[in-house]
Amino acid sequence: MAKQELTYNKAFAELEKIVACIENEEIEIDNLAKQVKRAAELLAFCKEKLHSSEAEISKIMKEMGDAN
Repeated sequence: MAKQELTYNKAFAELEKIVACIENEEIEIDNLAKQVKRAAELLAFCKEKLHSSEAEISKIMKEMGDAN
């Protein structure tokens, strides 16, 4: 089975699902640490995506400014 590429939207949706399960106490204590670890991984992924997108957009804007 091919590994699906994680995207920002997929990561954010999974993160929201985990948070909702924790808030609604739907996660068993035995699985809580695993889900919190996964949430931390997803959060780090989303932050990195936002930072890299911001840097890329800034670069593009700078290039557009230099072209004028």
